[in-house]
Amino acid sequence: MVTETGNATATVTRWSRAFVATGIGFFVVWQFSVAAGVPRAATVPIGVSGFVLHVVFGKAYTLVPSYFARRLAVPYAPAIHFPFAVVGTAGGAAAGAGIGPPVLALAGATSWFVGCLVFVTAIGWTVRDDPTGRHTGTGTADAHRETVDRLANAAVPLVLAYLLVGSSRRLVAELGLEPSTPFPGPATTHLLAAGTAALLVFAIGFRLLPRLLVATPRPELVGVVLIAGSLGPALLAFDFRGGLPFRIGAGLQATALVGFAVAYVDLSRQSDRCRVGRRAILAAACCAVLIAALGVVFAFAPSSNVPPSAYVAHYRLAVGGFVGLTIVGVTYHFYPPAVASRTGIDDRTARLSIVALVAGLGLEVAGLLASIAALVAIGRWLSVLGAVIYADVLWTIFAERAR
Repeated sequence: MVTETGNATATVTRWSRAFVATGIGFFVVWQFSVAAGVPRAATVPIGVSGFVLHVVFGKAYTLVPSYFARRLAVPYAPAIHFPFAVVGTAGGAAAGAGIGPPVLALAGATSWFVGCLVFVTAIGWTVRDDPTGRHTGTGTADAHRETVDRLANAAVPLVLAYLLVGSSRRLVAELGLEPSTPFPGPATTHLLAAGTAALLVFAIGFRLLPRLLVATPRPELVGVVLIAGSLGPALLAFDFRGGLPFRIGAGLQATALVGFAVAYVDLSRQSDRCRVGRRAILAAACCAVLIAALGVVFAFAPSSNVPPSAYVAHYRLAVGGFVGLTIVGVTYHFYPPAVASRTGIDDRTARLSIVALVAGLGLEVAGLLASIAALVAIGRWLSVLGAVIYADVLWTIFAERAR
């Protein structure tokens, strides 16, 4: 007999997987759109809202409640949220590409904001009596991890706040109510990409990755990363391309990125586990260092001395590199390619996708920084190939599990 709790868990799992599968689809669309020369105003919503945040929503619905020793209080929240997220992403991308009437952009922003309200309300209601995560659900065998688990949990309310503020800024801008600012779009993107996605990678990463690798992070380093990663995005968005607050924010964000990279390399060094996703996350750690370096350059060098292609490289390293490759690596941990029964889908196929994604991004970034257009084009189409292989592996596993 199936219990009510079992039904609720199955519902959350099913819609969580729908979010992840759709996010992977957006990943392919994003890589193809960039390679085909679609304007950046359209590709950013596809990459950030479509790929990164769809996967973030999907895994957060299942992981965050368990990290607070809870079950999701509203099991149907992911099902309600899902269509709003898809429509919001599509509307933002279409508006960025100049497709459709102006009302389409407003409809997309409204849909996205409503979906985010559903997500924040569901997670917030689930942890309402313990918002900072004092109860971590840490088992006795992992008692030595409890300090790190509590630090990670404390960052989750800030993730939700960044998501709401970033999403509301997009809606307010479409309503024409936001004061004129020099860089409204990039500031909002930093709230979502750095404040929501990257900070959640830090928080969930410090809970999940040590267990996957059977290693122990240094609590003091975890604290530095989470504090810096919590404050940096707010300062970046508040004073984007401005004065001292922007520079402090860039320094804090760089500290968080480099600190997380160092922490993961240290965890990897301690571990004797060699799963296929591990190499993708190591590559993501390298991207984090490069993002930090470029961010510091943008903050302290005169704008006239920075070529526009460097900003494109920063954006691609952030979305496709640090966050993107982390997602690839973690999803390969959650959904091991070796379990697939279809011929040609295995760990070797997964490794091929990682190699194509990392090599493609490396060639593209090198081409952008060296102003070599041919290298950029080769790198981008190689990334498309990697994304297609990655999607084929994950969608095959999802299809087989659904039978």
